[in-house]
Amino acid sequence: MIALLCVLSAVVALALGLALGVRARRRRDDATPVQVEPAPGPPMADLLRRVFCSADEGLVVLDRSGDVVLYNARAVELGVVRDGRPDARAAAACQRVQQSEASAAVDLSPLDRRGRGPAAVLAHVRPLGDGFTMVEAGDTSDAVRLEATRRDFVANVSHELKTPVGAIGLLAEAVLDAADDPTEVRRFGTKVLNEAHRLGNLVTELIELSRLTGAERLPELCVVDVDEVVRESMARCRLSAESAAIEIIVDRPTGLEIEGDLTLLVTALSNLLENAIAYSPAEASVSVSRRRLGGWVEIAVTDRGIGIAPEHQKRVFERFFRVDPARSRVTGGTGLGLAIVKHVLANHGGEVRLWSSLGTGSTFTMRLPLHAELDDELGADLADPADDVPVDPVRRPADLPDRVG
Repeated sequence: MIALLCVLSAVVALALGLALGVRARRRRDDATPVQVEPAPGPPMADLLRRVFCSADEGLVVLDRSGDVVLYNARAVELGVVRDGRPDARAAAACQRVQQSEASAAVDLSPLDRRGRGPAAVLAHVRPLGDGFTMVEAGDTSDAVRLEATRRDFVANVSHELKTPVGAIGLLAEAVLDAADDPTEVRRFGTKVLNEAHRLGNLVTELIELSRLTGAERLPELCVVDVDEVVRESMARCRLSAESAAIEIIVDRPTGLEIEGDLTLLVTALSNLLENAIAYSPAEASVSVSRRRLGGWVEIAVTDRGIGIAPEHQKRVFERFFRVDPARSRVTGGTGLGLAIVKHVLANHGGEVRLWSSLGTGSTFTMRLPLHAELDDELGADLADPADDVPVDPVRRPADLPDRVG
């Protein structure tokens, strides 16, 4: 019996020792950090080569003798490297940088403006040491065009302001010379007043255009009734139409709604109406129509005037561009009206379209997104399939009963 108890005690002790040993080993295994093999990847040299080749700038590395050692595809697109040889101006700049060991800028703009390449290229040359230099070139065409536009704008504004200011000065002298003649004083005084109005309109439109194209935040958009836009625009142009003996024909109200700023939209439509009145002969008519076309609202202004030549149609929305400068001087136009229309529509997510034929007339169409809630309520079934059929832009619709003028 005693022998059996001794055997059992030994077995229990052995089992306990084995259990404790296994537990201790597990703890050591848990405490030992696991060595994770790094994921396979490209070497650093390959990564640097990829960065070099994918850069947006044209990069070229030249050695001491001026030979190309390394370049990317963008350098070829910019003309810095041709047939494996560097541009002569870039090579000369690299030689100077090697001697002075200071960075330098060089103009690498194409000498021959053929093709669709960049108009202006500016490069920076930096020394890399051991006789190597790097040329970093970028396309600066947009900046050059923007600067040219700014210069043209300043020159045009100066010219446009100089004309009425000079006229007011001359007319004021004429008034002083004719002080004893009330008739002449009245005649010259009226001209001074007209020039002052022209100057005021020009300044107002310049401020409006600057606000539309600048960083100033536009007013919050709200739901606008298209019929109200048409009514207020016609009210603004009523006197001009009556003075020019122009009849304005407008279609029936539609109840359409858009999201926008009422004041800006009225300004845009008024500019189109004033433009149509100015370029229409006396006793002619100008039509205003509105319709829904899918998810868009279109407001069209049609005149029966002189029309616009095809080569001028793409430029009529430029600032200060005039199809007939002499007529603009007579009517007091500033050349900014259509530019304002273009920017107003762009700021509302729309566009302005032009159809014109010489000797027949022109149609300017404002396209604006339909108010989203109204679009959901009406549904796509209200879109008239006949709206997709081309219509003669200068044909008077049958449902234009309202007239102004």
